[in-house]
Amino acid sequence: MGVLPPLRIRVRLFAMQRETAGTKELRLEVPLGSTLEDAWAAVVEAVPALAPGRSSLRFAVNGSYAGPETALADGDEVACIPPVSGGADEAVDAGVDPDAGADPDAGADPDAARRILEIRADPFPDGLLADLIGRTATDEDGGVVAFLGRTRVTPGTPAPGQEAQVAELEGRVVEALEYEAFEPMAISVLRQIADEIEARWGIRHLAIVHRTGAVPLGDVSVAVVAASPHRDEAFEAARYAIDETKARAPIWKSERFEDGHVWIGEPARTGPAAVDGNAAVAGTAGVDARGATGPAAARSSGSPAGPG
Repeated sequence: MGVLPPLRIRVRLFAMQRETAGTKELRLEVPLGSTLEDAWAAVVEAVPALAPGRSSLRFAVNGSYAGPETALADGDEVACIPPVSGGADEAVDAGVDPDAGADPDAGADPDAARRILEIRADPFPDGLLADLIGRTATDEDGGVVAFLGRTRVTPGTPAPGQEAQVAELEGRVVEALEYEAFEPMAISVLRQIADEIEARWGIRHLAIVHRTGAVPLGDVSVAVVAASPHRDEAFEAARYAIDETKARAPIWKSERFEDGHVWIGEPARTGPAAVDGNAAVAGTAGVDARGATGPAAARSSGSPAGPG
C-alpha cells in the first residue's frame, strides 16, 4: 500500500505576522487528516518567530472563521487572523443565516434592501455622506444616522506582541493610520453584520464603507449610514454596525509615527457579541476562543487614535 499524498495548503499572513515572516503567504504540505492547529504548527516550523502570536490568533478557512480543530482538505486557503483594529468581548451564535439577506441590487422597489458594503483604497470624497444617504434612504425613512471615524493624534491600545514597539515610540504623536484588509472575507463579514441588523431591527437600508491604505490625521477611515422609519432603530443599527465591523472584520490598523509604527487592536471576535445579558460563549460553534481577552471597551469617536 502506497504512502498517502500530503495536503497542499496556502497560508495567508497579515499585518504584524506578514512583517515578521517577510512574506504574505506560505505554500505548505501537511499530512492527510491535519487540522488548523496542525497547519499552525507547520507555519511555526517554517517561521519560528511567529510562535508567540498564537494566543491572540484566530483562523479562517476559505474565507470563513473556523476553529483550530477544523479538518483541512487539499487546496484549502488558511488565513491566520492576528488582532483586528477593534476587537471586542466574546461572541454568541446569533442564529442568523449569512445568506439570508436580500439582494443589494434589488431594483427600484423602495422597500427593497439598499446596502452599500465596500472596502475602498482611495481617499473618501468630501460628499461621501451625502452620497451614501442618497443611495440608502428612501421617503419612508424618518431617521438617518451617520457615523464617521477619523484619524486622531493620540495613540491607542497596542495589539498583543507590540509592547517593544510601543516602548520605542513612547511620547510620539500619531501622524497617520495605515489600514490593511483581507478584502473578500471582510466583505463577507460585513454582509453577515448587515443580515444581523435586518434580523434584529428590520433595517434594510445600510452602508458600511471602510478604507485601506494610509489615512492622514483628520481624514475619514470608516463611514456608516443606517436609515429607518424611526430614529431609535437607526441609532441602534448604526452603533451595532460600527462596533461589529471593528470587532470582527479582518481589517488591521497600524499607527504611523515619524520613525516607526505600532499595530493596534485586540483578538478578533468570530461572531456577534452577547446581548441582553446572555452569557457569552467563546466564539461561534467550533470557533477558536484561545487567548480571548476580557470585555473590551466599546469604541466610539472618542476612542484613541481613530474611528470607533
